[in-house]
Amino acid sequence: MKQYLQLHEWKIIEESFDAENHEISESIFSLGNGRMGQRANFEETYTGKSLPGNYVAGVYYPDKTRVGWWKNGYPEYFAKVLNAAEWAGIEIKIDGEILDLAKCEVSSFRRELNMQQGYLERNFEAKTASGKIVKVQATRFCSMVDDECGAVRYSLTPVNFSGEITLTPFINGDVSNQDSNYEEKFWDETGKGFYENGSFVEMRTKKTGFVVCTGMQFSVSLDGQPVQLKPTQIEREKFTGLEIKTPVKEASTITLYKYAANLSSFNHPAGELQLKTEETLDKITKKGFNQMLKEQAEAWAEKWEMNDIKIEGDVAAQQAIRFNIFQLEQTYTGKDARLNIGPKGFTGEKYGGSTYWDTEAYCIPFYLATAGQEVARNLLIYRYDQLQKAIENAEKLGFKDGAALYPMVTMNGEECHNEWEITFEEIHRNGAIAYAIFNYINYTGDEAYLASNGLEVLIGIARFWAQRVNWSEVRQQYVMLGVTGPNEYENNINNNWYTNTIAAWCLKYVLEATEIVQKQNPERLAEIFTKTNFDAVKEASLFNKIAGQLYFPFDKVNQIFMQQDNYLDKEQILVKDLPESERPINQKWSWDRILRSCFIKQADVLQGIYFFQDRYDLETIRRNFNFYEARTVHESSLSPCVHAILAAKLGDQEKAYEFYLRTSRLDLDNYNNDTCDGCHITSMAGTWMSVVEGFGGMRVKNGTLHLNPFLPEKWTSFSFQINFRDALLNIKVYAGRVEISNKSNREVKVKVYDQEQNISAKQQVIVNKP
Repeated sequence: MKQYLQLHEWKIIEESFDAENHEISESIFSLGNGRMGQRANFEETYTGKSLPGNYVAGVYYPDKTRVGWWKNGYPEYFAKVLNAAEWAGIEIKIDGEILDLAKCEVSSFRRELNMQQGYLERNFEAKTASGKIVKVQATRFCSMVDDECGAVRYSLTPVNFSGEITLTPFINGDVSNQDSNYEEKFWDETGKGFYENGSFVEMRTKKTGFVVCTGMQFSVSLDGQPVQLKPTQIEREKFTGLEIKTPVKEASTITLYKYAANLSSFNHPAGELQLKTEETLDKITKKGFNQMLKEQAEAWAEKWEMNDIKIEGDVAAQQAIRFNIFQLEQTYTGKDARLNIGPKGFTGEKYGGSTYWDTEAYCIPFYLATAGQEVARNLLIYRYDQLQKAIENAEKLGFKDGAALYPMVTMNGEECHNEWEITFEEIHRNGAIAYAIFNYINYTGDEAYLASNGLEVLIGIARFWAQRVNWSEVRQQYVMLGVTGPNEYENNINNNWYTNTIAAWCLKYVLEATEIVQKQNPERLAEIFTKTNFDAVKEASLFNKIAGQLYFPFDKVNQIFMQQDNYLDKEQILVKDLPESERPINQKWSWDRILRSCFIKQADVLQGIYFFQDRYDLETIRRNFNFYEARTVHESSLSPCVHAILAAKLGDQEKAYEFYLRTSRLDLDNYNNDTCDGCHITSMAGTWMSVVEGFGGMRVKNGTLHLNPFLPEKWTSFSFQINFRDALLNIKVYAGRVEISNKSNREVKVKVYDQEQNISAKQQVIVNKP
């Protein structure tokens, strides 16, 4: 754990420059707007250790797979988000000397992420090797309004000299990925050129053929007065820049405004990109930096009005939850059903920027409650649009008759994860996708989604489960062999309790969904049965039979659901008995040793209990929680939030708070020593769940919103917003009462501590805790 950032309710603040923290900060101070994003690399030259990163949503590359041997069913590639052209860069020369903080004496430094208004600001004072001292203030943002654009304001003041300052704003497309195989580069140049005060570089990805045009325009002022520009054009392969030289007196300030646009063939015809990039740049340049920044603040104010969580009495907790919400909103806006949420978002390259089951298991609840229902619906449509690919993925593994296996990792619906124990065995991801459909309908009441899209997906998933099990003559039950559960520290095991549980649930839920569509839209049901060739008698009977006779491992001694067959054969060492020097075990132990240990990477049995917690009494949950929590090392970012929610349900407030702080400050405090690779975006949705479903006790049962909140000991109050079926509610929790304000124009029914409350439009109710 590394704590070097200042605490503040609305800002992330780094005081002083330490090169050892730089890559961590590049992740934490990342910016995005759903269409594009960038790590917090410096605008000026920096030759120290850095991970440059600029990313364009929807643009990817099918990289080589690194496997020692090939087997039938292996994916052909590992898709990765590409580091795209650097658009914010400005080379600075002071009397011919390049400004580079890796080579300067930095006397003051402050980097500040303003989450309330959505911009990054950096101030520093540095002395060059020749003794010249400069002050710099740099502000930039990725526009939420013009979401293919970004802007930079870069001001430089000579402190102890007068001299010539050279400014060279540029577009650099000669970039590479940190994780590229054999130092391969993934872009070919297709065009470049100049405007009067700007330039562009257009490039095409190898293999996938995406075209991206990155352009910039700029202006310069000296002490607030415009400077007439006579730039010198600089060009080389995949690079264009414009050099301006101007004398600057001591204590005067020269400011460069840089406006940039990233337009891709994902959103525009490839042949029109250069023209449209110029038109886009003209539009935002006319607005100017201050107007764009004002619009940025207004856009973020609208978002915070919907999604803010306020915590009083605990600045660390307050800062953390807002940081998590801020990064989620920067990553996915819900405008485009072709896009999804990569585990690192726009903050780094790890995991390839692809879609995982994280979206359905963790992110859907956040977007359901903090945005219009069309946002979460678009996440479901993303999977519906890839159903045929999921069927093809299953066919590659030998499944047939329309069985669908959604990929563990994907960009376009094809599986692109190349580790056999994940690709072939971590099949529980199918269950998360089905659960997301249920979760969406349960929350919104939009049962019509089953007829339009959902039922087809459910049929494909159910067919997969029906073919994946086999009948055991020994047990006289159906079993599921050779799987990997959410605990990826166990591979090729039999009868993972969570996988079997969610499979049985899926088989039953598809039958419930069929009945709903039959009642609401029988004509559409007939169309779906014809389209999918579904045998309503034979297949329904089989699904019922398997769900009713599937084997679930259970330990009678401890009275717990056993994670998988033979789990208790392992030596049962508790995490508290692990020497600190051996953690994290995924960085200290061999994989062989990990696989033979009892240690659990992330919630596995507890993931199933979280999903289906209304099935189990508190004592059952408590027994399983106490047993498995003691063996969980939480080396997945997705783990602490599930434990926080269950601890809260069990009334263990201390543990719930401990896990909340861990999940919420995972990146800010670099808990797992991996923030330099990028922030853990999808687990940030779990942080939101820890507050709203954990401390807030929020559930939706039979169409009614339930709240059972408590106040963590360190807090004086907390509040959150819930958009529930077009009713925006503000819930504020104190030690002995809850205040619920209905901000909408319709009455809503809520159960608080199992007491029914009818809250009229624009009214507030106060409920005392029993």
